[in-house]
Amino acid sequence: MSAVRHPVETDRDPGLQPERTRLAWRRTTLSCAVTAVLAGRQVLHTGGASAALAASLAALVFLVFLWLAHRRILQLDAPRPVLLPAASALAVAVCMLALAVFGAAVVW
Repeated sequence: MSAVRHPVETDRDPGLQPERTRLAWRRTTLSCAVTAVLAGRQVLHTGGASAALAASLAALVFLVFLWLAHRRILQLDAPRPVLLPAASALAVAVCMLALAVFGAAVVW
């Protein structure tokens, strides 16, 4: 009779989790791109200096988020991906909040 082997912390069966996480990052990036494009479109239709500034800031925030997401997607290719650093998580949260604020500013 063989001994029962219990899983330990070093055992890892990633399955499809890294792929699902990559897809989630891509979906989020796409939704950010749509927000930035809609802000730009709104500026083209309504004009206004404040709306143009908000749309420009939304595009800048989108580029920062795109860079953060790309870095994270590349990290997920490792056999044992590192946890998302707290600074990166905070930067992502700030980007999401900024996109919402700038998007709302364009509409008003």
